[in-house]
Amino acid sequence: MNETDDGATLVSRRLYGRSKGKALRAGQARLMRELLPRLTLDLSQPCLHAPSLFSTPVEDVFLEIGFGGGEHLIAAAAASPDVGFIGCEPFVNGIAKLLARIDALGLANIRLHQGDAAEVIGRLPQASLGRTFLFYPDPWPKRRHRKRRFVAKETLEALARVMRPGAQLRFATDIDDYAGWTLARVREATDFAWSASTSTDWLTPWDGWTQTKYEAKAMAAGRKPVYLTFVRRREREHDPASDA
Repeated sequence: MNETDDGATLVSRRLYGRSKGKALRAGQARLMRELLPRLTLDLSQPCLHAPSLFSTPVEDVFLEIGFGGGEHLIAAAAASPDVGFIGCEPFVNGIAKLLARIDALGLANIRLHQGDAAEVIGRLPQASLGRTFLFYPDPWPKRRHRKRRFVAKETLEALARVMRPGAQLRFATDIDDYAGWTLARVREATDFAWSASTSTDWLTPWDGWTQTKYEAKAMAAGRKPVYLTFVRRREREHDPASDA
């Protein structure tokens, strides 16, 4: 692991697989050349001042880690023009799909990083995010590869640093093992609390949820998604369950 100038820990593990699929169409290739550079975060600076990253004034900043085809990110950004969205995705084809939607809708409240989200998290100021999304991350099902899963002690610590008290970390997966893995590591991390007011909350998506292409495929294959909401704790907040 490395550290930025402000002491933030960066994760050096490789957390994703391949970064490119089929060849891009001409229009997609053009947007990658012309639009992506204008939206790409400048990680040469040690600290990103989140609200000033956007060409339009924003009241809050949300982060989406691994946005895939961008279905959720584009819908959320269009519905909340007063929120700045940072999207991270290493897969070239996913970036190209999102750029086409941004271009068509003329959105000014999205900034992108083509690569590992940990590189962005390490440069964000403390308590600068109001919400973080992690939907259908690569489950790395083989035991020897599980160390590549995004949810881990060091990444949760890094997210806790940049998320404000009360901010939500929203997580969705169709892999039972990854859901259990995540719950266990969030419990160990202590910086986040699982927010579930009823026993079935984890089966119900959030209000305004936009189904992703991946989720549709998972459900068609018979896998049932789970939707977990974790809230960034306030300092010294006590979890009564820890005494059990």
